[in-house]
Amino acid sequence: MTITYQLPELREPAPAPERTAILIPSGDLRESANVPAWPFQQELERIVGEAVEAAGWSVQRGFAPDPALGHGFIRSQRMGIEVFKDIPPEAPLIVATANWQYSHHVLAGLRTHRGPILTVANFAPEWPGLVGLLNLNGGLTKMGRDYSSLWTVDGTDAWFREGIATWLETGTIEHDASHVRPLPSLPTTPEVELGRALAEQLQRDKAIIGIFDEGCMGMYNAIIDDEMLNPLGIYKERLSQSALWAEMQTVPDEEADAIGSWLREAGMTFRLGTDEATELTEDQLRWQHKMYIAALRISDDFGLDAVGIQYQQGMKDVCPASDLVEGLLNNVQRPPVTSRDGSRVLWEGKALPNFNEVDEGVAVDALVTNRIWTAMGMDPATTLHDVRWGEEFDGQYVWVYEISGSVPPSHLPNGYADAEGWRQGPEFFPAGGSTINGVSKPGEIVWSRVYVQEGVLHVDLGRGSVVELPEEETRRRKEATNPEWPIAHVVLHGVSRDQFMGRHKANHAQLVYADDADAADRALTAKAALFERLGVRVHLCGEARIVGA
Repeated sequence: MTITYQLPELREPAPAPERTAILIPSGDLRESANVPAWPFQQELERIVGEAVEAAGWSVQRGFAPDPALGHGFIRSQRMGIEVFKDIPPEAPLIVATANWQYSHHVLAGLRTHRGPILTVANFAPEWPGLVGLLNLNGGLTKMGRDYSSLWTVDGTDAWFREGIATWLETGTIEHDASHVRPLPSLPTTPEVELGRALAEQLQRDKAIIGIFDEGCMGMYNAIIDDEMLNPLGIYKERLSQSALWAEMQTVPDEEADAIGSWLREAGMTFRLGTDEATELTEDQLRWQHKMYIAALRISDDFGLDAVGIQYQQGMKDVCPASDLVEGLLNNVQRPPVTSRDGSRVLWEGKALPNFNEVDEGVAVDALVTNRIWTAMGMDPATTLHDVRWGEEFDGQYVWVYEISGSVPPSHLPNGYADAEGWRQGPEFFPAGGSTINGVSKPGEIVWSRVYVQEGVLHVDLGRGSVVELPEEETRRRKEATNPEWPIAHVVLHGVSRDQFMGRHKANHAQLVYADDADAADRALTAKAALFERLGVRVHLCGEARIVGA
């Protein structure tokens, strides 16, 4: 007897067209964000096309824009997989990014694409294109997929055009990484002793990070496998945002309103209105206060050492933003919340490290930073920032670091008195909610990023300063980006714009203040010693200094 099965029809892959690069853009999951970003994407694609044609090649779009939707972004993982079916696997591929994008929309196709890959972003403030670029680069790095990367303000600079030509002919671009060096042999100093002791305590006693749903906004680079975390002494408590929402329902209005009263008495102000669709309202604030209480109580239930809330998928459709909550959790001075029986104030006089957007690289960093800074007697308030944009000002390059919603109030010059709550933008946050908005105070900082490369954990450590700019320049920078979000004017020590862009493996950078420059150097030394003892590969960037070495 002959048995016949229905075999799938396997298509022969299309051959790569000669001297032609294929271009695709990854988009947001939210159509409300894709549509307004589309004109900026069209301009970037024009810039890329001109540079490719000037090098004697042509550009072919991987799929046609959708007139009915009003944009031409890949808007889901399934769509990305379908698009890649028609892309010749050997063709040079350009992923152009002028917007926030969900990397997982294209990672499946990029993982198996055999041709050279170039990621490109416009270096512009209006939409977070370079943020999306750095997120995608971090994902490709974690994946172990070779890629090259470029960025440009307007496409006219020789560096960009020559980079395009080089990539088209060779399939690769090398960036200057002379600012990066390995950790030297560490001296015997109190800082090194502290870092190593804290590392050994973490591995011996262990810590738990609470994950309210993993994989925010397609950030594959922000997920760290248990097999990498557990040897550090860090374990995940996998929680559901539905449990957070359910806990919020149990918080009485009176208890939530007491949080609001505390914030106002501390000096925080809010830009309030009555239109739920476009303005910040008291009802939105009440729900944020309930989320703050609920997050602390669930964290107490599970004995968490740090906590992260995904929010952007799912929760955005049912309740106001998590950002106000996250900024408060990271601050030592914050509204008190008691256990359910009223017998204890939870984390009294302490910050509960929060990792915004459940970025687990931030989780590891925030956890150890909190312990080092606390042991050294410094304010442990830490936050991640989007590496949003930057320009030269008065002879130095000043980055715009902006977090989507909230910094801990101690990062502002006068704490809560300088904190103003604005409504989150409707295109990203349909249910609204308050930010903790303000301009970060001048001071010395340590910046860092924990990331996955070649199957192991790495950390880049550097030094910088938050500087004060004239009020009109600050206003210009905020209005060019997202004025509702808090801003830090950051100068990186010994790291140029292009060195940072070519090296950084994430859309986020971790930032924490030190009391002064000497304290920052000593804290960085302790942090390097801690990570080294945990087995994380440490890289010093720019003018990062190991005290005593």
